[in-house]
Amino acid sequence: MSPATVHPVDLDPDGRLLETTIQGPRPVPTGRLLDHFAEELTPPSWATDLLVYVHGWQTSPESALTAVHRLLGLTAHQYDQRPELYPALRPWRPWTVLIRWPSRSLPSLGGYRRIRDRAHTMSTQGHASRVIGQLLGYLDVSRSDPAAPAVLANRDGQYLHVIGHSFGCRLLCEAVQWAADEPPTLGWSTPQPPGRPFTVDSMLLLQMAAPRDAFAATFPALGKAPLRGPVVATYSQHDRATGFWHLRAEKRAGIGYAGIGTAPAPVSGIRMRATGNTYPMDDLDHRYVSVDASDVFVHGNGPAGAHSDHLRPETAHLLLALANHSR
Repeated sequence: MSPATVHPVDLDPDGRLLETTIQGPRPVPTGRLLDHFAEELTPPSWATDLLVYVHGWQTSPESALTAVHRLLGLTAHQYDQRPELYPALRPWRPWTVLIRWPSRSLPSLGGYRRIRDRAHTMSTQGHASRVIGQLLGYLDVSRSDPAAPAVLANRDGQYLHVIGHSFGCRLLCEAVQWAADEPPTLGWSTPQPPGRPFTVDSMLLLQMAAPRDAFAATFPALGKAPLRGPVVATYSQHDRATGFWHLRAEKRAGIGYAGIGTAPAPVSGIRMRATGNTYPMDDLDHRYVSVDASDVFVHGNGPAGAHSDHLRPETAHLLLALANHSR
């Protein structure tokens, strides 16, 4: 099996997990979720890192698969070219689950609002939070334990990272917040507590389509969530989807345009680094990290601007740095 293998997981508009049957796609009963994951998703022994990616607005199932393969190709190339920047990654062999959901609409203000509301409703009133949360829990118990001292010395320790783009970031935040029922655990300087439903080693939110105060107003429980690593969010002032469209839809700019605003803990602000410049631990070891990618995410035609210009070598470099510092 190739390390670039991607395993798609499809959700319906209510956030239910779909499985393929002779009669066509149908929702998996809630009581069968873990059995279904065990049948379809088994982290292989060769994997060093498990990635869960949730796409964003205006993305077809085929485009989502293409995007993830592109990101994996960029990370593989970056690691091959500059392995000395990631001394703890020996080697880098990711295994990826792609969560796909119905995110397409007309490229209009009404279409933007419709998908925004769908992403929120799928999680808060539908089943997406529980499905994604149980997927993360399944992967957590199925992976080799990276917290065990005997594992840290070799490649068998598997680290879990979640990645979202646009409205997909909302689905991820809701899912991780769903499991937030204990004291704070966010931040690499905080040890992993026992008895959690899962523990995520890093969360990378690319051009998040949510208000700047979302972490304080909508996702406050992320401060208590089972996250061992940081919440890292990129932004670019060339992103018209979370700038112009978000401003019209919600009367304020979004995180993907202006960065994280208020949050339950201090927000660290840094600039996205070039692929040859390392990220020091001090740059990323914070509860919330806002990354200015305005010099990197610059290209894009149409009403969304650079909203989907996140598949860049610099993004791969940031992801690898997060994986490296998770060790």
